[in-house]
Amino acid sequence: MLAFASTLFFVAAQAGEVTVAVAANFTAPIQQIAKAFEQDTGHKALLAFGATGKFYAQIKNGAPFAVLLAADDETPARLEKEGLAVAGTRFTYATGRLALWSKQANVVDDTGEVLRSKNFEKLGIYKIAIADPKLAPYGVAAMEVIQHLGVQANIAPKLVQGESIGQTYQFVSTENAQLGFVALSQISIDGRITQGSAWVVPQSMHTSLKQDAVLLKAGKDNAAANALLKYLQGDSAKAIIIRYGYAL
Repeated sequence: MLAFASTLFFVAAQAGEVTVAVAANFTAPIQQIAKAFEQDTGHKALLAFGATGKFYAQIKNGAPFAVLLAADDETPARLEKEGLAVAGTRFTYATGRLALWSKQANVVDDTGEVLRSKNFEKLGIYKIAIADPKLAPYGVAAMEVIQHLGVQANIAPKLVQGESIGQTYQFVSTENAQLGFVALSQISIDGRITQGSAWVVPQSMHTSLKQDAVLLKAGKDNAAANALLKYLQGDSAKAIIIRYGYAL
């Protein structure tokens, strides 16, 4: 019993905290991963969610994040090149999927033909949401799909932009926008759409949503930061990531 208590004390004494900038699409998985991470290691992950582009600007301006979980692979590479991330720590933790989603059933078909509608109002669609392409990789992907389908002129009057894919999801979930491009992870679990109707966009229609993690300069000597990056590559984290529709 004494040995067990001593072990607990040792774990507590070694535990630390890590501040993590997390792309908004990864909100649900990382919340689960952070709980498991704390239970398994004693370390605590302090999570901030937002657009990758906004995090890039904040990190450039000295924001004390120790780890970045980006929605692309370009931003971590750029930070590494600029000396703001630790060389050799970058890896792809997930590949995201884009989905066109309505909170209402039977609005979105399984090929995205709804985007070609000549009378959106008749379908009850007044706004179509995407994430800001200047800040969010999922917004870039959404614009690529729109261009691939040749429906820019058709939907341009309806488009509204969220600062991040998290805000875009909020627009659609509150039905301030009746249709929107969101992350599959926001609307599904175990391969099942949890509400409404959706089209999972073929990956061939947009640039791959490879999402990279990287240790930032502020986290170089942070044991919790290094432990989290290692944990993300382990079986427990991978199982959670897959549940939310990401590829590894």
